[in-house]
Amino acid sequence: MSFDFSKANMTTKTKKALIKRFKITKNGKILRRATGQNHYRSKKTGEQKRKGRKWVPLAKTEAKRLKKYLGN
Repeated sequence: MSFDFSKANMTTKTKKALIKRFKITKNGKILRRATGQNHYRSKKTGEQKRKGRKWVPLAKTEAKRLKKYLGN
C-alpha cells in the first residue's frame, strides 16, 4: 500500500530570509527596499538619498513568484 504525496494537503515552509527583506501591504502588494543605498552614497545628491529610504513596489511578475515562498 503506497501513499500518494501529490494529493496530500501539504504546505510549503516560509522562506525566512524573504520575510526579512520584503513587506506585504494590506492589499497584498509586496514592497522592497530601493537599490544602491549601501555604499558610495557620498557622491549622490540629497534627493537621491531621500528617495532611497522609501519602500518600492515589486514588479507583478516577481511578486507572483515571491508569494509562493512568503506563505501567502
